[in-house]
Amino acid sequence: MKQEVAIMWFRRDLRFEDNAALYHAFRQPHPVIPLFIFDTHILDKLTNRNDARVQFIHSVITNMHRQLMRNGSGMWVYYGSPLQVFQQLSENFSIQSVYTNTDYEQYAIERDAGIANFLRQEGAAFHSFKDQIIFDGSEVVKEDGKPYTVFTPYSRKWKALLQSFHLKSYPSGRDMTRFFQSAEHTIPTLAEMGFHAADIPIPSQQLNEGLIAKYNLQRNFPAVNGTSRLGIHLRFGTISIRMLAAKAQQLNEVFLNELIWRDFYHSILYHFPHVRTGKAFKPIYDQIEWSNNEAAFEKWCAGKTGYPIVDAGMRELNATGYMHNRVRMIVASFLTKHLLIDWRWGEAYFAEKLLDYDFAANNGGWQWAAGSGCDAAPYFRIFNPALQTEKFDKNLAYINKWIPELNSFEYPAPIVQHEMARERALQVYGAVLKYKKE
Repeated sequence: MKQEVAIMWFRRDLRFEDNAALYHAFRQPHPVIPLFIFDTHILDKLTNRNDARVQFIHSVITNMHRQLMRNGSGMWVYYGSPLQVFQQLSENFSIQSVYTNTDYEQYAIERDAGIANFLRQEGAAFHSFKDQIIFDGSEVVKEDGKPYTVFTPYSRKWKALLQSFHLKSYPSGRDMTRFFQSAEHTIPTLAEMGFHAADIPIPSQQLNEGLIAKYNLQRNFPAVNGTSRLGIHLRFGTISIRMLAAKAQQLNEVFLNELIWRDFYHSILYHFPHVRTGKAFKPIYDQIEWSNNEAAFEKWCAGKTGYPIVDAGMRELNATGYMHNRVRMIVASFLTKHLLIDWRWGEAYFAEKLLDYDFAANNGGWQWAAGSGCDAAPYFRIFNPALQTEKFDKNLAYINKWIPELNSFEYPAPIVQHEMARERALQVYGAVLKYKKE
């Protein structure tokens, strides 16, 4: 007779402390198998076999495994198709229930529906919990139940709701002996999965409270160490969003607003599912006639546009997997407005490069820059790279760090002239939006 077990399926919640699904898994009577799957559907799409995110996940999972081994347990780690993994586990165990934290991306929704259906046929329950954001679904909506599409009123409602919503941690890390007692599983190596060690360092998980306290004063200046750099840890759940939001409440409201943006963009995905499938939030913008010049796109990717603030940002991204948030807005505006290249091209490039890549935030940011998103600046607001430099990198400290050849003949001339590009963008956008009015 097969042993009855529950499964805790870790995904974007790679921690034992303050883990919603794990807390609930420990409240049922069966031993809990801690499962992680290196999903081939996701990994096979990665063209860079030195992807620092894969190495980061592998390192975190390895550390979790070592921690469990001290209690006679261990992580059960697979490389393959999630459905096939659950089919294999069901052959060896009588799975009573599976606990996991909700992933809101399109593939994840479809994957989880398939797993839940399989488990249902096996007589097992599939339980999914909110963990990576504070409010999800229809928790923050207008009085008439309709979703917010503008950030400021959404944030006001979010903060009002938080007054009656205690940011309490789940005591999920207390009794590690509840895990299934078996350390027989080994973790697939990076090489076995076709990956290699990356040379991009991972930012610290340590919360710098002094930095957060000054966040509103420093966050817009890319040469200053003024942002938390916690994006990758939020992305993969090595820190708790509840813990971070509680700290932000105490330390800095502007930093708290940045966390609210995460919830806001997830709310947009939930209420407007066409956004999850690559469509513009405002459908009329799907009619824009992009030039999509591949040579210009390659220069943008390589940081060789002749616009120093743009090139510095792209070089920082390529070298570190990170780009300062202010600069992200500048380079996105430049690609969509100056070069008239489809925002989806930039979105995909960021998805490939960013350590903290998150579909909701990445999509939301790109559509904001392109003017096609919710809460977007009007299409006729086009960032002037020179003015942005004057405001946020006046002494060129950031630019000189990433463009050492700035004042030499090696640095390219501007790929396009600002005024010409601005007028062209206004014409192309205007043609579509005027048509809408008629």
